[in-house]
Amino acid sequence: MTEVFDLKRGQGPLVVSMPHSGEELGPYAASMTAEALKIADTDWHLPQLYSFLADMDVTVLHAHYSRYVVDLNRDPSGRSLYPGQNVTELCPTTTFEEEPVYRAGEQPHETEQRARVEQYWHPYHAALEAELERVRHIHGYAVLWDAHSIRSVVPRFFDGQLPDFNLGTNDGQSCDEGLAAEVHKAAAASGRYSAVMNGRFKGGFITRKYGQPDKNIHAIQLELSQITYMEESFPFSYLPDDAEKVASDIKSMIEVIMNWRP
Repeated sequence: MTEVFDLKRGQGPLVVSMPHSGEELGPYAASMTAEALKIADTDWHLPQLYSFLADMDVTVLHAHYSRYVVDLNRDPSGRSLYPGQNVTELCPTTTFEEEPVYRAGEQPHETEQRARVEQYWHPYHAALEAELERVRHIHGYAVLWDAHSIRSVVPRFFDGQLPDFNLGTNDGQSCDEGLAAEVHKAAAASGRYSAVMNGRFKGGFITRKYGQPDKNIHAIQLELSQITYMEESFPFSYLPDDAEKVASDIKSMIEVIMNWRP
């Protein structure tokens, strides 16, 4: 355990990243609005939902700090991953509902943003890169599963209701096509949930940076609709019966990865 993230090392070829599961705001809470303090845009309960990983020989990395402090799945240069679309920043100043994160005049200035990148962003990415290299050294290849969740309806980002499983491989660039196809097949196998590949969410900075099939590192992002396992309104309660069902289907996808060989 570190101040910035939790790391559980496994010996298998899979590394699971949870960059938006953190709930800590640290000293920055004092500058934030009451609405921001609800941290509504958290990828809620992912360590609990993925608790089945404890029985699998995988590496798991999850963040302690909220995406409102700094977004670990954004390019540190501030470059947009979805040009022309409405997106949040490296250090978000608005919530998904476009409410201000900070009280008037207290938004982080450029120097403060750089400090947050150094304190939180770089340590997480250094650990992630090191773990991918470690398991690639063991197996000759590594697979990264970037775990996310989001409310099923967010008009700022997409029209209507989001599908349940939103898989992304940067339009096929971050992962072996055969592996991606098998994961997509597993996502739809139970018939309980809708599943799309490279729809609205194609993979964020982490998927695009580390997914390099030519170097034997394959990356897949899952953006999970939160309606499948939790209450989507405050206080964002976990629904154990629903979560058990969706976790079973996610586990099936993970098992495909664990059984795959390049």
